[in-house]
Amino acid sequence: MSAPPGVNAQLRQLVHYHLDNGFTENALFLAGRLHALDPRSPDAAHLLALCNLRLGRYKQALDDARSKNAHTQHLGCAYIFAQACLALGRYEQGAQALDKVRGLWAGRNHWNKHSETSRRHVPDAAACYCMLGKLYAAHGDSKKAIDYFVDALKINSFMWDAFTGLCDIGAVVRPHNVFKITPDMLPPVSASNTFQSRLNGRSAQQNSYQDSENPFGNGQNIRDDPAIMGEAGGPVQSRPVTSRARTKTNPEVDQTDIPRPVYQNGHKRTVSGHSLQQPQPQSQSQSHPQPPSQSHPQSQSQSQLFDPTAAPPRRSVRLLNSITQIRPTRPGTTSSRETREMESKERRELRKARAAAPKPRSTTGSTVGRVVSGNRKPQVDTSEPSKPQSRPTSMIETAVAPPPKMAAPPIDTSRDKERERDALIWLLDLLLKIGSGYRHLSRYDATKALEAFGVVPKPQRETPWVLAHIGKAHYERTHYAEAASTFRKIREMVPASPEHMEVYSNTLWQLRDEVALGHLAHTLMDQDRLSPQAWCALGNASSINGQHDEAVKCFSRATQLDPKFAYAFTLQGHEHVANEEFDKAMAAYRNAISADNRHYNGWYGLGNVYERLGKYEVAEKHYRAAAEINQNNAMLLVRVGLVLDRMKKTEPALLQFENAIKIEPRSVMARFRKSQVLLKLNAPQEALHELLYLKDAAPDDPNIHFLLGRCYKKLRDRASAIRHLTIAMNLDPKSHGVIKEVMESIDQEDDGGWSSEDEN
Repeated sequence: MSAPPGVNAQLRQLVHYHLDNGFTENALFLAGRLHALDPRSPDAAHLLALCNLRLGRYKQALDDARSKNAHTQHLGCAYIFAQACLALGRYEQGAQALDKVRGLWAGRNHWNKHSETSRRHVPDAAACYCMLGKLYAAHGDSKKAIDYFVDALKINSFMWDAFTGLCDIGAVVRPHNVFKITPDMLPPVSASNTFQSRLNGRSAQQNSYQDSENPFGNGQNIRDDPAIMGEAGGPVQSRPVTSRARTKTNPEVDQTDIPRPVYQNGHKRTVSGHSLQQPQPQSQSQSHPQPPSQSHPQSQSQSQLFDPTAAPPRRSVRLLNSITQIRPTRPGTTSSRETREMESKERRELRKARAAAPKPRSTTGSTVGRVVSGNRKPQVDTSEPSKPQSRPTSMIETAVAPPPKMAAPPIDTSRDKERERDALIWLLDLLLKIGSGYRHLSRYDATKALEAFGVVPKPQRETPWVLAHIGKAHYERTHYAEAASTFRKIREMVPASPEHMEVYSNTLWQLRDEVALGHLAHTLMDQDRLSPQAWCALGNASSINGQHDEAVKCFSRATQLDPKFAYAFTLQGHEHVANEEFDKAMAAYRNAISADNRHYNGWYGLGNVYERLGKYEVAEKHYRAAAEINQNNAMLLVRVGLVLDRMKKTEPALLQFENAIKIEPRSVMARFRKSQVLLKLNAPQEALHELLYLKDAAPDDPNIHFLLGRCYKKLRDRASAIRHLTIAMNLDPKSHGVIKEVMESIDQEDDGGWSSEDEN
């Protein structure tokens, strides 16, 4: 038994209903029924693939989207195919699929087309460009990724993923040129209001209501060419052709959302066997109007389906249709016989009216022939929108015509445009402030990032996302106490969210807070054992207790859950270094770089391993790569200076230490290494200046007092030298023998910058 014509449309409506309400399994079941009814339809394949994609069944979604080559002819299928490829790591296949259907999405813009009552179930050009950017970025082709991200932002400044993608790649981004009003943002508002005001005074709110009553329209835009796209973005053969598909649209209303006619009882009138040229039944007056054509705008009460290729109907038929539309229908009160008698009387009255009507037409005469006949383009009188139309009076019209309906007052489009513009300016300014902070943080300029986040309005700043990036900025500045305080606030706001908790756990590790770190790890594990952040926290808790093997297992589990989690690979490498398993450490660091080539910690880890192995030139190369990515980290420049110093390149090493001090004037390590090199270069006075600063900054550090003793020895200040060497001996009893040897040779020449600190 074949299904009725309206079943497919009803199933599509039900699938979207369940998707919108979060019942994805129900939607998948119904999408399967739809696909069984029409297995060749790309629309049905698109809905089936969409349900599987939302359920996380990426391989099945991939297969559904490419069934019968649907991904090569249907935009929705191609887009889902690309999303599934992104999740499965098949980046080139996804990019090729979107490129093949470029003709279906190039030039599409769905700006202002999404609302509570209007949807677009296929992407526009901005979304496709952003998806291509993600695919090429994951594939490692940064140049193409940057180009596509830029194209997406040119169309839609609110494409936040494209902006963050550019920042993560390391591209030079100017937020002021990104977050600004584009030419496509405001014209649709103007065009929509102009069109609404022409529809006999109907307001935009009325149109939105009618659109919400239409379960099959899905916010279909008149701009989406029906000759190319189907109902959900596929070929036009997948749905019946209506007059809307054959009539040319008005360029003035090209950007507006126009509600489709409501299908009665789930059936399209053009599918039920009636031709477009056949007269419509009496219930036509209850349906929604069709959009006006380019050459013949009509009022709401006079809209009807028509075929521009057919001969124009006779004037008597048009008049009859007009009177039939304005006559109120009262079901159940008039029998079919009475209806036929009434229509017979109407025909007689029409013949009388036609015989009595004057032949010549004047511009000041009756407007009925001008509006209904369609022989002449009407002149819309905007000055008197509510003026009733004059028409020949007849007995039937007097009996059945309702009282004149007053049109709604015209919409104040200028005020709506101003309100819309103010809202866009405020939103773009907010994104500019947050985006500036994100850009600075992606370039590891933590100081400027904190300044940018500081000007974000407080209600927006006190949100988990912004606070997390503020905490990361404090962490990059090695201000671990401030970072921990920020992350604690996030835990209070969203205790069930594991996002960014790997940074929080590492912050607690740096603070050596075993209790807080252990509590965080066990809390995260209780909440979600499949979260890679939870396993990172547990690994840090094991590491702080010296259980490096257990920590390695935890970090390995985190990388299994998320193979792109570069931070977990790096922490795993650190634990291998602690166990002196350098081969395994290098493998872990290389995996971190493969997951994210801008993860400077991985480059630093490789440099550290090569330095420990005595391969200073290779270590310098990796340290410089890390410093190139993060140009605001003083410690990276210190490590470069150290390997240069060990290669006997003393003056270049001194330059690196000075650059590190410029970045972080309070860096104890940079000043200490600089003073060592100055002593080697026989500049004890400059070294003394640095060491006195360090003595005040870290008075309990034995290495500083030991180096001060040697500096005073070079300056022939015997008393000061003995005093600081004695302090160093008391602070570090293990170095008693070395310090005593220096004290015994207090009157001899010193060879320079040796330190009791472990050089590793």
